[in-house]
Amino acid sequence: MFMGIDVGTSAVKALLMDDTSTIVAEADIALSLSNPHPYWSEQNPADWWEATLQAIDLIMADNASALAQVRAIGLSGQMHGAVVLGADDTPLRPAILWNDGRAKAECDELEAALPGLALRAGVVAMPGMTAPKIMWLRKHEPDVFEAVRTILLPKDYIRLHLCGEKATEMSDAAGTLWLDEETRAWNPDAIAATGLNADQLPPLFEGSDATGTLRPELAARWGMGKNVVIAGGGGDAATGGIGAGAVTHGDGFISLGTSSQLFVASDRYRPKPELLLHSFAHAVPDRWFQMAVLLNGASCLAWVAKMLGETNIADLLARTEAQHKKPSDLMFLPYLSGERTPHNNPYARGVFFGLGTNTTRDHMVQAVLEGVAFALADAQSCLHAAGTHCALPGVIGGGARSLYWTQMIADIMGTPLARYQGGAKGPAFGAARLARLAVKDGTIADVCTPPVIENVLKPDAHRHEQYLPRMAKFRRLYDALADEFQDR
Repeated sequence: MFMGIDVGTSAVKALLMDDTSTIVAEADIALSLSNPHPYWSEQNPADWWEATLQAIDLIMADNASALAQVRAIGLSGQMHGAVVLGADDTPLRPAILWNDGRAKAECDELEAALPGLALRAGVVAMPGMTAPKIMWLRKHEPDVFEAVRTILLPKDYIRLHLCGEKATEMSDAAGTLWLDEETRAWNPDAIAATGLNADQLPPLFEGSDATGTLRPELAARWGMGKNVVIAGGGGDAATGGIGAGAVTHGDGFISLGTSSQLFVASDRYRPKPELLLHSFAHAVPDRWFQMAVLLNGASCLAWVAKMLGETNIADLLARTEAQHKKPSDLMFLPYLSGERTPHNNPYARGVFFGLGTNTTRDHMVQAVLEGVAFALADAQSCLHAAGTHCALPGVIGGGARSLYWTQMIADIMGTPLARYQGGAKGPAFGAARLARLAVKDGTIADVCTPPVIENVLKPDAHRHEQYLPRMAKFRRLYDALADEFQDR
């Protein structure tokens, strides 16, 4: 039996997986987000740990015998978050998250100091990355910066609590700008450019490595054995790839979670920073991936549902689908949290364009769904420009539950999409697979198999043609507003 824990933005998820990759039990504990200033996004790391305890306690309540058989625990988590610890390993301030946009000026300073950084780090400097946030702390919270002894990523803060070890692994380190992606080692030039010493960063492991064992008091709390291994794990994008079996060159998926990603695995390091793609180390050895990253995904649907006072997303989608006869006359730019690929604009924000007296709630929801799909098509064009293609991406994440939305995305992108049997398992499932690899229970090929495909959604040629002029208008609308976002 193996456990996966995913420290997400909206929730911590824990699941149990048996030796056949069947999920035995799972539990989610919701998290809150803090936005104390415009463009800021923070969470309290202590909340992640409390949610982790609660999630595993919930699993134990009905699955004590299965929990007792756990051999290893794998970790996944939201990438890029800056968790700064003092001398006593206590966080000095709330963690600054992946969708925080405060450090744009620091990105410019970092790239000016290290002109070749993007080719080594796999991506241009963006505010969501970890390194610019630390530069921001040095400038704006110097007392905190001077007190920093260790910088961890979100999942690695949970590792510290689970086993007492400070460690990270390649795929999560990839999103810091401090990793030399090709050599899979810390880049001393990038570390020095942010005013840090190498000993302030944790040792590097592969995601399938063992990094420690579960603390005895926690093993006793959950009725586990004495030598439960804590695996390296991975950033949520990479563990999503492990869960979807995207480990061989050309395998890929679309993630429709809080944010969205288009992910394609690679057998070598292929940086394309000029296209605003992320070229990162994978969570298993000798593998990399290219990824187009969108800061907005299913969170846009959750936002519009909340704004409209809707509590049942399934009913809302069913009503929207029932009235859907053609592409919406309403346009929605889905940049509620800024955007990375293809704009690298932390200041971009959501826009409804074309509201009229005949606009209904369902029209607004359809426009939101289409807006996210247009953004995915934009991101796909960057991958294609890099020569990166995936014949049949799977769709994972909460948004993948909607057949209606998934078909719409296939129609707009003009790409067949696979939906998996049993739904999209996501990063926690991939983390559990890495836990299995950490105790040498099978090879990567044996363990990281793709899920069984339930159905393939082929794009409808007529609907794709209908959407093409709307896609062009979507791009023109962003171009017309790009300079206006900073003038708010």
